[in-house]
Amino acid sequence: MLGITVQGERQLVFVDTPGIFVPRPAKRLEQAMVKAAWQGVDEADRMVLVLDAKRGLDADSQLVLRGLQQRRVPACAAINKLDLVRPQKTLPLIKTLSDTGRFDRVFLVSAQSGDGCGDLLDYLLAGLPVGPWLFPADQLSDLSQRAMAAELTREQLFRQLHQELPYSLTVETEQWLEAPDGKEIRIDQTIYVERDSHKKIVLGKGGRQIKSVGEMARKELEQMLDARVHLFLFVKVRPNWTEDPERFAELGLER
Repeated sequence: MLGITVQGERQLVFVDTPGIFVPRPAKRLEQAMVKAAWQGVDEADRMVLVLDAKRGLDADSQLVLRGLQQRRVPACAAINKLDLVRPQKTLPLIKTLSDTGRFDRVFLVSAQSGDGCGDLLDYLLAGLPVGPWLFPADQLSDLSQRAMAAELTREQLFRQLHQELPYSLTVETEQWLEAPDGKEIRIDQTIYVERDSHKKIVLGKGGRQIKSVGEMARKELEQMLDARVHLFLFVKVRPNWTEDPERFAELGLER
């Protein structure tokens, strides 16, 4: 997934890789995700390791750090959510990252408020090679609106269910009906899970869980699309979809 920003005459393309979350992935989907993540690192001009200030250098982050030690891509670290922790808490984390000798700089940022993000952008732009723009000036991502809408819903599912269903669900936008004036949109999405027990978790007791996910996703969609959104969510069981190469190839992952 690409995020694109323009700063003056310079264009910066961020490659948001899949997560690296298991040392030895077992499922085909996990293998494809980890492969795509490291491939994204190897092909980049610079790498940014983003850490949660509250979680610190947890097991997943240490796994990534060990992998980075084997690669030569210039890298920096960005400690995010600075607005949620006391400054004293970040000092040991800054020292640990600096002592690895792997990072050119360690930045303290808040994606919520934007604090520190300007310094990070300046650092990244200063180190990039000269070349032609890869995308139009007004393009923010390589995702279509339908795909971005599915990602927003999936994000809400991960936020609310990540402990119970880490990577065993996916979202597809099945229908998109827009009013002639563009001020009202109906979006139908299907949430696919692997098992009936997963479906029950997504729905929640009395449908409360799916309602909560839908409400939060709808608010973000309305903000993104600047329109009134009617979001309809359906949950279906697609057995063993994480082992089906045809399915995760649709997510842009290699088989």
